[in-house]
Amino acid sequence: MADRDPDIATKLGEDRSEGISWAELMAQDSRTPPAILTEESYSYRGSDPIPAQRYTSEEFARLERERMWPYVWQFVAREEDLPEPGDFIVYENAGRSYLVSRQDDGAIRAMHNVCLHRGRKLRTEEGTADKFVCPFHGFAWKKDGSFDSMPCKWDFPHINPETSGQSLDLPEAEVGRWAGYVFIREEKGGPSLEEFLSPLPEHFKRWRHEECASVMRVAKEVPANWKVVMEAFMEAWHTIVTHPQLLPFTGDSNAAYWTWGDNVNVNLVPFGVMSPHIAEGQGEQWIVDEFIKYNGRSGDNYEGEAHANPMAIKVPDGVTARAALGAAMRAAYTESTGYDHESATDAELLDGLVYNVFPNFAPWGGYMPNIVYNWLPGKTPDTCIMEVRILARIPKGQPIPRGAPLKMLRLDQKWTEAPELGILGDVFEQDMDNLPFVQEGLHASKNGLVNLGNYQEIRIRQFQDTLMKYIEGELGVAKA
Repeated sequence: MADRDPDIATKLGEDRSEGISWAELMAQDSRTPPAILTEESYSYRGSDPIPAQRYTSEEFARLERERMWPYVWQFVAREEDLPEPGDFIVYENAGRSYLVSRQDDGAIRAMHNVCLHRGRKLRTEEGTADKFVCPFHGFAWKKDGSFDSMPCKWDFPHINPETSGQSLDLPEAEVGRWAGYVFIREEKGGPSLEEFLSPLPEHFKRWRHEECASVMRVAKEVPANWKVVMEAFMEAWHTIVTHPQLLPFTGDSNAAYWTWGDNVNVNLVPFGVMSPHIAEGQGEQWIVDEFIKYNGRSGDNYEGEAHANPMAIKVPDGVTARAALGAAMRAAYTESTGYDHESATDAELLDGLVYNVFPNFAPWGGYMPNIVYNWLPGKTPDTCIMEVRILARIPKGQPIPRGAPLKMLRLDQKWTEAPELGILGDVFEQDMDNLPFVQEGLHASKNGLVNLGNYQEIRIRQFQDTLMKYIEGELGVAKA
């Protein structure tokens, strides 16, 4: 790229899809949009291809485990997953296992989930415990990770804290908390959680995820690299052929793509407008009807979540589908949650405001039932785990309930085997029709290269740039 004509280079990344732009939609919104929805943040990052081996190589996966994962903030739980003292979850990723435990004072601590005697995992499932006793020989630790007791202390004078002066406490990871989300970082030091997430905390002040709870959790093993699967959810324009049923109400290639620094990006996908890939529609009422039929976030799937009655959403003459949908959702959410949504924009009530935080945390913004994705590498570079949460707003004055339990789907199961996902299960299955064959194709590739669009795939470019900063030692601490 260094030898490219600078006059040409300044123009790269400026092309946009035909049809109405995100900025034009914001100008037409029935409410005044906040700056977070109007201030574009895009920079061209080059057009060089990505080596396919980043998705297929065990050596590259090893570098991720050694040079990236220990130094980043990893999303591990929501506060409602462990609401009471003694509640804990088991979080496993990139060769590590952690016990994330609620303490008596409300704090949360994260300890390595490995007995310091013979190495057995102390727990394999979440639960409630004031003490972690190893099922192998009975070494025990308190819920804060401090050593409690061991059998046959007479045989271990060399590690018995009472006689050796050494600590036998479980090694700890750093814990950070924001808006109901719980994160850990294996290696302490580096940017604070708030610095790492910036500008996410400022953006999400409006949407108050701390007042939400997980009403659904489904995870599935997928036969593709974690980056292959994650990157499929970082752009909207695959809707053209992968999700054609969404085109009547989704401005897929009219979406906005913004990035900030190394860690945070967003895809702003407008709903309630036709895709520019539809030559001729059937009117504004048709757009609304198709939205109600196929949009998985309208609230219809989630018990107890407010949503507008689909039969009541009629589009008056001279009113757009977006405005009609926005008005219906605005009234319904205000009535059933007790929170005033009068100033909420149509975009915040309808659109896919899909954020990503490096490396694998993706919360949706806005006031609809919010999807939260995260992806974890599998036992080989050719598999991963994808988890989907749905957050619902808890009515004003009601306590946050305990979060929904996780349903885990095997490699051979389909997303549609989790009926609680509703229409989202069908959408995810359409993605699965592609992803295993993407992984196979990356292994089979003759040139070994992946090419990205300059604008619609800028989030993938940012992610890959940041990943390589860790792999090459510019961020984190590279290990020999």
